[in-house]
Amino acid sequence: MGLFGRRRGVPGGAVVFATAVALLQIVFLVHPTSAQQSNGAPRVVPAEGYCSMYGICANRSDGKVLNCVNATKAVKPDTLFSTRIQSLCPTITGDVCCTVDQFDTLHQQVQQAVPFLVGCPACLRNFLNLFCEMSCSPNQSLFINVTSAKQVKNITTVDGIDYYITSNYGEELYNSCKEVKFGTLNTRAMDFLGGGAKTYKEWFAFLGRQANPNEPGSPYLITYRPDLSDSSGVKPLNTTIYSCGDPSLGCSCGDCPSSSVCMGSLSPQSKTETSCSVKMGSLKAECLDFSLVVVYIVFLCAILLWGLLYRSRGRTGFPSQTKPPKNADDKSNNNGNVPENSAQVPKAASSSIVQTYMSTFFRRHGVFVTRHPLLVLCASLLVPILLCIGLIRFKVETRPEKLWVSPGSQTAYEKQYFDSHLAPFYRIEQLVLATSASDQLEAPTIVNDNNFKLLFQIQKKIDDLRANYSGSTVSLADICLKPLSTDCATQSVLQYFQLDPKKHDDLGIDHAKFCFEHYSSEETCLSTFQSPIDPSTILGGFPGSNFTEASAFVITYPVNNKVETTGQENGKAMAWERAYINLVKEEILPMVLAQNLTLSFSSESSIKDELNRESTADAITIVISYIVMFAYISFTLGDRPSRLWALFVSSKVLLGLSGVVLVMLSVLGSMGFFSAVGVKSTLIIMEVIPFLVLAVGVDNMCILVHAVKRQPDGIVLEERISNALVEVGPSITLASLAEVLAFSVSAINPMPATRAFSMFAAMAVLLDFVLQVTAFVALIVYDFRRAEDGRIDCVPCARLKSSTVAGDNGGHQRLHFVARYMKDFHGPILGYRPVKFIVIAVFVGLAFASIAMSTRLQPGLEQKIVLPRDSYLQGYFDDLQKYMKVGPPLYFVVKNFNYSSASENTNQICSINQCNSNSLLNEIARQSLSPETSYIAKPAASWLDDFLIWMSPEAFGCCRKFVNGNYCPPDDQPPCCQLDQDSGSCSSNGACNNCTTCFLHSDLHNGRPSTTQFREKLPWFLDALPSSDCSKGGKGAYSTSLDHSGYENGIIQASAFRTYHTPLNKQTDYVNSLRAARDFSSQMSKDLQMEIFPYSVFHIFFEQYLSVWKTAIMNICVCLGAVFVVCFVVTSSLWASAIILIVLAMIVLDLMGVMAVLGIQLNAISIVNLVMSIGIAVEFCVHITHAFMIGIGDRENRVRQALSTMGASVFSGITLTKLVGVIVLRFAKSEVFVVYYFQMYLALVLIGFLHGLIFLPLC
Repeated sequence: MGLFGRRRGVPGGAVVFATAVALLQIVFLVHPTSAQQSNGAPRVVPAEGYCSMYGICANRSDGKVLNCVNATKAVKPDTLFSTRIQSLCPTITGDVCCTVDQFDTLHQQVQQAVPFLVGCPACLRNFLNLFCEMSCSPNQSLFINVTSAKQVKNITTVDGIDYYITSNYGEELYNSCKEVKFGTLNTRAMDFLGGGAKTYKEWFAFLGRQANPNEPGSPYLITYRPDLSDSSGVKPLNTTIYSCGDPSLGCSCGDCPSSSVCMGSLSPQSKTETSCSVKMGSLKAECLDFSLVVVYIVFLCAILLWGLLYRSRGRTGFPSQTKPPKNADDKSNNNGNVPENSAQVPKAASSSIVQTYMSTFFRRHGVFVTRHPLLVLCASLLVPILLCIGLIRFKVETRPEKLWVSPGSQTAYEKQYFDSHLAPFYRIEQLVLATSASDQLEAPTIVNDNNFKLLFQIQKKIDDLRANYSGSTVSLADICLKPLSTDCATQSVLQYFQLDPKKHDDLGIDHAKFCFEHYSSEETCLSTFQSPIDPSTILGGFPGSNFTEASAFVITYPVNNKVETTGQENGKAMAWERAYINLVKEEILPMVLAQNLTLSFSSESSIKDELNRESTADAITIVISYIVMFAYISFTLGDRPSRLWALFVSSKVLLGLSGVVLVMLSVLGSMGFFSAVGVKSTLIIMEVIPFLVLAVGVDNMCILVHAVKRQPDGIVLEERISNALVEVGPSITLASLAEVLAFSVSAINPMPATRAFSMFAAMAVLLDFVLQVTAFVALIVYDFRRAEDGRIDCVPCARLKSSTVAGDNGGHQRLHFVARYMKDFHGPILGYRPVKFIVIAVFVGLAFASIAMSTRLQPGLEQKIVLPRDSYLQGYFDDLQKYMKVGPPLYFVVKNFNYSSASENTNQICSINQCNSNSLLNEIARQSLSPETSYIAKPAASWLDDFLIWMSPEAFGCCRKFVNGNYCPPDDQPPCCQLDQDSGSCSSNGACNNCTTCFLHSDLHNGRPSTTQFREKLPWFLDALPSSDCSKGGKGAYSTSLDHSGYENGIIQASAFRTYHTPLNKQTDYVNSLRAARDFSSQMSKDLQMEIFPYSVFHIFFEQYLSVWKTAIMNICVCLGAVFVVCFVVTSSLWASAIILIVLAMIVLDLMGVMAVLGIQLNAISIVNLVMSIGIAVEFCVHITHAFMIGIGDRENRVRQALSTMGASVFSGITLTKLVGVIVLRFAKSEVFVVYYFQMYLALVLIGFLHGLIFLPLC
């Protein structure tokens, strides 16, 4: 997100230490052998004990002091002055080349640099020595040469000098400071004190540049010169440089990673390849793939050898489960001569006790329903209708954190803890303007005057926008994030002009380009809320760090967020966001397009609003899908009479419609029941469960109707109904119970969306089963009576003449085309031994291939998929991935930080000098050195480090107090200076001349405050405004970084340290970054014996993917286990139950393999579909298996019977019904329907059909 570069604006302290160069006002002593140079400056022959400049002679127009060109002998200071000099410059002893005024200027200016460097004493000491030597060294003339002078009021002043240093001195000085961090902005101090210099030459060139009037920097040019030959008489400065790893002035590991004491700390995480591979010549295969191939080859060889042995023994088929009867009648059956209209009724000898009981029950039940259809119909409908009353409390859960995250999950707790103890992450409103690339050329730069003017026009419209909320108007200023309670923390390139178009007209675009490189070191580049604006957060599409070639502007408006309890806390913000989106669509977008630019945009509530729109966008598509399925159901349930008029009687439109109504009643009854007990529904439930229950219901309807049709017409309807129920009732019960138990057991899943789906599905399938064997059977009774009376379907009060339907009464007896195909062609073909071998080899091979492919499934759910295809967020997410150069903020939260002097917690956390080498912040800095594995881009901003530095006596401009003990602000803040409202400058008024530092060195113990000192000064720090004189003030930067409540007891309940993730462009990046942060926090908690956890705004949505494989496997295994148990209890056949289990597992494996091939990710939606696939797959397997078990004759004959009866019903029912319904989903507007419903459902139907009707009969 665009504001991921900063959570809280950091006001003030962005003034470069180039202003410290203004302290370099040193006297120039004219050596007896001096001569005049061509530029007007005297040329001095270097000599020990002589100065090049001495004293302050004048001031520039902007008030900066100018040194005198004065070659004189070094002066001996008095004792007090000497003591003062050595307190800041311990290397300067004896004579000096500076006056008291010069030293006061030096002291005043270096205080701006101290807060940046005091955390690394070696760097600070080296840096101060550089300017102490230049200002006060008694041998100044040896390495300082005045090269330019100018007259100010007839006084010759210094306008330029050469400062000679050795290359080694420059390198070592730079190396001691290059890694020092400025934690407030998660960046290097070198970005502020050196303009982001990468070498010592760049750094010194930055420090030495001459500032324009009213700009920070040196009043004269300082040119740092490298080594010269000895003949020049110059002796380049080469004083002692302290290494940042020097034990006496040790820096932290974060500021000095190369220090020897840091080598034993936690090493950066590395990606280790856990998978192995096998090389075969030039080919390389994963060990799993290779193992599967080997096992598959062995399997093929085994079944081939078994087939050959079986054939050599003279056998002609696979062993049947039941020995063929030996009487003459059974012999005929062995040859397949079973009457076409024979009904399969299980015999007691071949049935289990449970099946025998169910057969008895269903026979009696069939008789009862036939005799009392109205009573059964009314009584059975009463239950779901009563349950539907619960729909009064029906609610849909749309909040993602309530759908995909368990209330007891770790991230849910961490988010609640962060929000309640610190502050909720701000709301983000964002615009992305970009140039368009042509076919052959890259996108041109967006940095030009016309685009800046357009941006000012857009900004004005945003500022003028007013929204209505409960009768009051809401503007951006009313809701925006204000770090200092005055200006909005808008992140925009316009901030380099302080959002003022007049400044843009005056300074031009060159000023913006200048700020791209010096955003952290120029006051003129500061934002309206006094914070530097990192160009990488407001620009996009630039190569490397070449910001001027950026092809996109990223404008972000952070808005205050509040913890929601009633849902109305953010009402004003949401009202403004809706108005903002309308404004962008209606006014801003045309403006941008007219300038040949592209625009994408988003608000905090955009995703929720678009998801709600998506839920209704495909309502018509879903309805059409159900209508098509209903039409097919009505067609497949009816007969195919030879006469057209007879079709009006034999059709089953009313029966099919009634069956669909029963399915809808079962779904509504399930929703009503759970709504009544307070369980919210979800969009997945409303979209998937009707599809699931309709699949199961249609299958059962086809099976029941076809079973009744197979009964002889010569027997009464009562007997036909009871016989049909005896034949198919047990298999319907078996399938339904297996599905109900599978869904019920999977409800143990902690993920709310999956758990709710499983509960709703279990209840819906159970209600559907009850209605199928009661209400639908009663409807079958009425329908068959209607047909036998010659009454017209849908108009039962009308009757056709008996001659019209004569000759079609035997329609029920003729096998349907599908049944004839199954019996006469499909079954016999599967009986051929080569076909059996090929089918088994292919299906087992597909299972093995699917195992290999399923390991390549990627966790995640692309945001673009769940949105409508025409959503404006589609382009926004594309632009984020294309242009964003920063990742989301990452906070490491420390619980119960004990700051008392008796505790080691402070040193275990901080990262300045004297902190533990393996402290939390040092280890975070170390992790940032390996961003490709840790996903941490920068060291962490630390309120604790800045607080300790702010309190330090070295930071003499920070923690100060008046004589009465009250807090005294820095000299550049009121009341210490007089603020000019027009210019914004603050002129010293002497009000704080008597202020002193809060502590002396002797007041602190090893540089650390006591418990009382910590407790008393922490509020001062958090209320201190950052400014040039003290950049470490905590107001704004750390206002929400720690929990103030109860801190007086020595414990800070919550403390956050902010860093940033690297740019996360893929779902796997988010998952891996969360895993890496978790692993790091866990290790640090263990090492430091403190409770530490990571927090980022996206963590709560991606935690599910850390264990998504575990969740998927657990759900699948539990469901399969439940199905196996039910099958074994009902059939009492271990073999049949095992076969069903194996085929179901193969179906699920193949579906996962197809997911990997199609690039479908593993997430809650796909897990729901996998669980649902087991329920639908049961329909493909159980009915055919049951029909085979109760069949008559040898194995081959029973296979044909099962295929011609149940196989035909399964094909006509679930397979074709789902196919015609699924195909319609291909035209859905939402990609989620196309991917997770059309593609997965289509694959499921085809895989289930192939396994159920081709592979299963051979098992």
